Amino acid sequence: MKAVVVGGGYAGVHAANRLARLVPTAEITLVNPRPHFVERVRLHQRVAGTAAAAAPLREVLRPGITALVAAVDKIGDGVAVLDDGARVDFDHAFLAVGSTVEPMPGTVPVGTWEGAERARAALAALPAGASVTVIGGGPTGIETASEVAQARPDLRVRLVGSPIAGPFGPGARARVLAGLERLGVDLVEDTAIAVDDAVRLGSGRAFSSHLTLWAVIGHVPDLAARSGLAVDPDGRVVVDEHLRSVSDPRVFAVGDCAAVPGSRFSCQTAVPQAATAVDNLVRLLEGRTPRPHVVRYVGLAVALGRRDAVVQLNHRDDRPRRARLAGRAAAAVKEIACRGAKWGASKGIGG
Repeated sequence: MKAVVVGGGYAGVHAANRLARLVPTAEITLVNPRPHFVERVRLHQRVAGTAAAAAPLREVLRPGITALVAAVDKIGDGVAVLDDGARVDFDHAFLAVGSTVEPMPGTVPVGTWEGAERARAALAALPAGASVTVIGGGPTGIETASEVAQARPDLRVRLVGSPIAGPFGPGARARVLAGLERLGVDLVEDTAIAVDDAVRLGSGRAFSSHLTLWAVIGHVPDLAARSGLAVDPDGRVVVDEHLRSVSDPRVFAVGDCAAVPGSRFSCQTAVPQAATAVDNLVRLLEGRTPRPHVVRYVGLAVALGRRDAVVQLNHRDDRPRRARLAGRAAAAVKEIACRGAKWGASKGIGG
């Protein structure tokens, strides 16, 4: 059995390793546009220069898995066509291309490896007293603003979002905002509508910014759409309850690029989906009935620099509970979760 995994993030690496562990005879090829696995949950640290946030693919893939550094131009009908024209045949495929960003002109995106590298270089070149604006009030924006503020206390850091920390419950949100303010981050509850000679807000206000970082993640690559697979209005692959494309049952879609009701962009989403998809393929190979994927969440965590964090416990359907953890204990939990996500993907276990 030949399998192709498209994407070398948490979902893709987990799927490849889990399949290699459960089906030792499988010929598995993982295709990724770069030769390393990116810890996306640490990209804010990469921007601030406090973590590497990447590891060679050979260090996270099980022996026997072939890694190709390439982009996939089209997938379907049992073939993945690479950007150089090469073709990789498969019996089954896992589409795990994740999500991407479409930054506002004049900003540097921090949600991709290439953008984080640009942001890191630009940040390092800023002199004391310069201003940095982070656009995006979700976890990516919060963690980026916090990390930069702690790593470069000589800069003025501003966070723009509407709202800021919106997914958190009232108590946890108040604690997130307080943590940002303790780090000296200026909070602006507004929308950014343009960035040219200044950051311009929906309210009509404007202010200068020496470096403006885009921390809004809400798009997926168009590989599925241009391959002719059924996609939803956001471009995510329409899948059945077993995570198979409704257009091509040989293709499983997992992670941010899969249109799974009730899910959000998160490695907390991607890894369980990868596990379900692989387990369902194994069941099909053994002549058994696949099982529906069940969306379950545990909580929402956000780091506020290296020594502070907020962890909010959620119901399984992702509604916030009142229970939360904050401070150094929460920072330790967040760090354990980040390390655990990488370790679990590299072993193909968990989920």
